[in-house]
Amino acid sequence: HASAAYYECGDADLAEQPVLVFTWDGVGYGEDGTLWGGEAFLGKPGEWQRVASMRPFKLPGGNKAGRQPWRSAAALCWETGLDYEDIAETDSIQSSMLKQAWQREINTPGTTAVGRLFDAAAALIGACKTASYEGQGPMQLEALCHSDGIPSSDYLELDLEYDDKLLISDWKSLIPVMLDSTLSTTDRALLFHHSLAHNILRQANVFRDRYGVSMVGFSGGVFQNRVLTEKVIALLVDEGFEVCVPELIPVNDAGISFGQVMEYGFKYKTEK
Repeated sequence: HASAAYYECGDADLAEQPVLVFTWDGVGYGEDGTLWGGEAFLGKPGEWQRVASMRPFKLPGGNKAGRQPWRSAAALCWETGLDYEDIAETDSIQSSMLKQAWQREINTPGTTAVGRLFDAAAALIGACKTASYEGQGPMQLEALCHSDGIPSSDYLELDLEYDDKLLISDWKSLIPVMLDSTLSTTDRALLFHHSLAHNILRQANVFRDRYGVSMVGFSGGVFQNRVLTEKVIALLVDEGFEVCVPELIPVNDAGISFGQVMEYGFKYKTEK
């Protein structure tokens, strides 16, 4: 994903400046054996450094969560000590068994995927608890973002903390608000999108101060979300960043094979 995005960053390689690429997706197998999908990489093809991620959480049922957003919602609630009663298609006994399996880490892979955060938010606000196709929850969440909602300046701040040189964004502040039925579904959907956009801006500022990076790119299926992507671009440009917006290579999994070619090409050039 990062290498595919790098292709559209103009003369980044000629200028020998690092590029910061956010790769937010559903799930992808990470080098540490967990499911990634909320990462940021610094550098260039063949020389990427993973510099940021989302707070990981245990995903009950693994791949089932893609079609059952309520599983991601339950996981986030349980991770933060909250109950989640709206477990679809199960009775109370099965619900108890599912939580016990989650507590014992049975079929509960760890993940940092932002796509699963979107699933969880869609389920928590009641937009989509079960899906007939993967991505339905995030799409319905995006569709709720009407212009008559909260101001674009309203957002929740996600805590940032370094863990073994990796900058971790904590989603926990989002959960109580997503559950707050006194707010409209539109306002909650907008708060979710605005908060993630501002989180990207905060991360970018951290890495500009630390590494001098000024060029930011995006890749991964999450950035098919127009509300999130347009908000992020506006925030970054206002702060003086140069933004690489993918136009030729798809940001979703359709661009992965191109990224693999980029990786091979840069590594081969380095070896030569």
